[in-house]
Parts: sequence; structure tokens; C-alpha cells
Amino acid sequence: MPQELQLKVSPQIAANENLLYEYVAKTVRVSTKLVQKVVILKRSIDARQKAIKVNLKVLVYLIDEQYTEHKIELPNYQNVSNKQEVIIIGAGPAGLFAALQLIELGLKPIVIERGKDVRGRRRDLKAINVDHIVNEDSNYCFGEGGAGTYSDGKLYTRSKKRGDVDRILQLLVGFGATSDILVEAHPHIGTNKLPQIIQDIRKKIIECGGQVLFETRVTDFIIKNNEIQGVSTQNGNSILANKVILATGHSARDIFELLDRKKIFIEAKPFAIGVRAEHPQELIDKIQYSCDFRGDYLPPAPYSIVKQVNGRGMYSFCMCPGGVIAPCATSPGEVVTNGWSPSKRDQATANSGIVVELKLEDFKPFAKFGALAGMEFQKSIEQKAWLLAGSTQKVPAQRMIDFTQSKVSASIPKTSYVPGTTSVEMGQVFPGFLTQIMREGFTEFGKAMRGYMTNDAILHAPESRTSSPVRIPRDNETLEHPQIKGLYPCGEGAGFAGGIISAAIDGEKCALKIAEVLK
Repeated sequence: MPQELQLKVSPQIAANENLLYEYVAKTVRVSTKLVQKVVILKRSIDARQKAIKVNLKVLVYLIDEQYTEHKIELPNYQNVSNKQEVIIIGAGPAGLFAALQLIELGLKPIVIERGKDVRGRRRDLKAINVDHIVNEDSNYCFGEGGAGTYSDGKLYTRSKKRGDVDRILQLLVGFGATSDILVEAHPHIGTNKLPQIIQDIRKKIIECGGQVLFETRVTDFIIKNNEIQGVSTQNGNSILANKVILATGHSARDIFELLDRKKIFIEAKPFAIGVRAEHPQELIDKIQYSCDFRGDYLPPAPYSIVKQVNGRGMYSFCMCPGGVIAPCATSPGEVVTNGWSPSKRDQATANSGIVVELKLEDFKPFAKFGALAGMEFQKSIEQKAWLLAGSTQKVPAQRMIDFTQSKVSASIPKTSYVPGTTSVEMGQVFPGFLTQIMREGFTEFGKAMRGYMTNDAILHAPESRTSSPVRIPRDNETLEHPQIKGLYPCGEGAGFAGGIISAAIDGEKCALKIAEVLK
């Protein structure tokens, strides 16, 4: 029987197979020659002490024990060309994993995506970065793979359903992700590698008889007697099916407006809003690793921080070590920031959303919009930032200490945000209560992370698409909308997920419920 060990080793040992085998041999008191295989099950970094350690959970196979390499294989997806059809609106993680699950269960998915395929999206991302042109259907939020494809590919989740999480990770490995994502405490694919994986998922869906329709925007739901019958698209076509998974993401405002207009029940949902802070990665390494130089064996350091300020949570969100800040507007006349990292996390800067939790009462000035009040609150800040920065895709920016002191920064250095920045006093961008919380919060952050509070850190505004401002309700058991039979609200856009993994899990859950009904 292989022996399971919990090890605490230096970063150098963790990074070097020969050194690791020597360490394991010493631990189990055998010669190194007798160690056949060390399988790493889990890996995490412990930087709480000055001497940084790597925690490893390993299985040790000695020379006389049978070891068989475990190769992850995809499920045996069947051909569903002539099977019952299910419409999926949105080709983000919720939609794509719902489609794969439907195929596994013998049902035919028809995936409808308003944006372009992963390669086609690249031209539109270049247009927003270089030419300041926003394509409302193809951008960082819309298109094959959803918002995560070109905005980082982080794979960790607070979901406690570890079995579900492991299944999603294994499927991603089956479609080409490195097996490292199965062992890392905070797995990450990288924006440079995720598009190929997404493309291969789409090819599998089509190969098995499913359909994927790009540049096809849903403009109406076909409903009869409170039962979904299908959807209408912008080119005047109707696509019919009595089961529809609505997986459109947190930025599909036209879908929220359509639901509201048709009097299909939705409700305002609290979310969080703030700025994206960029530091030199070298500084974050120094703070987190308590050293002047992190060396060759440690990855660029992340950070996670939460503070309570005036009864509100202020926290880091979607932290990107060795990453860059991207323009994520989905309509002309607004600016939005987000962050991403390549797989190697080798950029010179680190960035993170720093956001403040909102309450439903904050949306009172927009009460006339009913369930869309939070969305209109969000939109007003994005539009104000656009105007203040010069009515292009430049964003308002301010040095961190200057922000806490209400001073317009005399200069803003070049940051990783390609469209550029305009020096603005951030108090003009946000409502007074939010500005005050952030000013006090950054001071608290500086106390918790010595060196974090610095004018070398540049704040970019706004970080506003943290989660959906709307919840589309569903029955806890059937997962159907309580008013419209056959409509399955799903993923981030409906308020039931927060990231690639949790959205993928939710997509699978909806597919399983549909299969229960149809079989």
C-alpha cells in the first residue's frame, strides 16, 4: 500500500524532483533508490513565517508496490444528433458544461452565443484596447467561453461540494489543461491557454451532434401559458424547445431588461463595487514573502485581504499576480476594469479589485427602475467614469495615498491598462459613502500589509462587474423559474455562481434536472 504523507518543505525541494525524492526517502527511512514514485495530491504555500514552506500532500510508492499512472479521460460522450433538444443561452462555463452534461445524458444542446468564437473575439479585444471601440456583442464579457476566457481563468471556488469541483477540474484536464490544476490550492489556467481548451470543448459538442450558434443574440422568449416554447433571435429566426437554460452571465443587461419588460419576475441583488489597484509585483512579493527577492522557486505572490469599515465589508477580489488590467465595457459610453494573468504570471505588475459590499438600500435613488435599480446604479458609475476620463476607454486613475488624502495626482505613470488613464479625484466617480469607506479601508489595508499603502500603487476605476446586480429566481428543487415552466436560470447572470468553477457546476446541475424531467 502506498503511504500518504503530509510534508512541509522548502520551495527549492518542492520544485526539484530529485531533492523531493531524497527528502521523502529520508522521511520514510529508506534508501532513495527504493522510492519508485512520489505523487503530489495537493500543494500550497505557507508564507506566514519568515522561512517560507510549501505544504505537500503526497502518496509514496516504494519499489515493491504497484504503481499505475492515472490518466484522466473524457466521458464517453454519445452522438445526440437525433435526440431531444435543449436550448442553452450563453457559451460561458455554465452554458458549455451544461451542454457537455446534456450530451452525457443523451440530450442535444443548442448553444446560442451572442458573441464570436474565441479567435474572432481577439480582433474585438484589440479594437477596445487600441482603438477604444466597444463591440456590444463581442468583448471581454461576451463571446465563446464567457468573461473568464480572456479575464484570467482562475479555478478556485468557495463551493464546499468538492466532488463537483474535482469533476470540473478533471474535465478541464481532459480537454487539455495541465494536471497541476488538480493539486494547486489556487488553480489557474491563464488567459493565454484557456481559449484553446474552450475551443476544444466546443468542437466536442459539435462532434457529438450538438449545435453552437455564434453571433446570435436572443431578443425574445417564446412563451405560451407560462411555458417556454423557444426563443427569437436578432435575425428574426425562432429556435424552438420547451427546455431553456438561461446562462447569459452577469453583464447581459438586455436580457435583464427583456425579463423585466415581459413581467417575468426578477429582483435586485446586492453586489460589490470599487476600484482595481495595481502595485509592482516585486513590492507584493516583498510584503507577502518578507524578503527583498522571492528567488527562483516561489511563484509571484498573491494577496487576499478583508476589512470591515463602517459596517461594510471591503475586500480584494479577483487578485491577479503578475497580471494586467483590461477594459471590460460592454456598451459605448461606459468604462469598466477587470484583471487577468497569463499562465506564467510573469508580468511586472500585480492587480486586484478592491471592492465594497453594497446593500439594497444603496439603490434607492434608482427605485423607479424596480428590479433593475442595482443595474442602473452600476451603469451610472460606469458612465460617470467614462465622462470624467475623457469619453474614451481611458479610465479615471489616482495614486493610492493621494486618493486617501483627496488629492488629484500630479502624474500617473504608465500602467498595464492599455487604453490609458486620466488623473481624476476618485471622489467624483463614486457616491460619497463609497468614497469614504474606500479611503478609510485603504488605510486599514496599509496597517495589515506593511508597504501596501503607497503612491506607487495606482487605482483604476471602476471595478463594477463583480457579480450580477440582478437575481433571476428559481425553485430550489426543480431549478425552474417559479413563473415560467421550462426556463432554468443558471450561473453568474442569474445570481447562482461566482466564477468559472461554480458556474460550470451550476450548468451541470441544471442539465441534470432537465434530464430527470425528460427521461
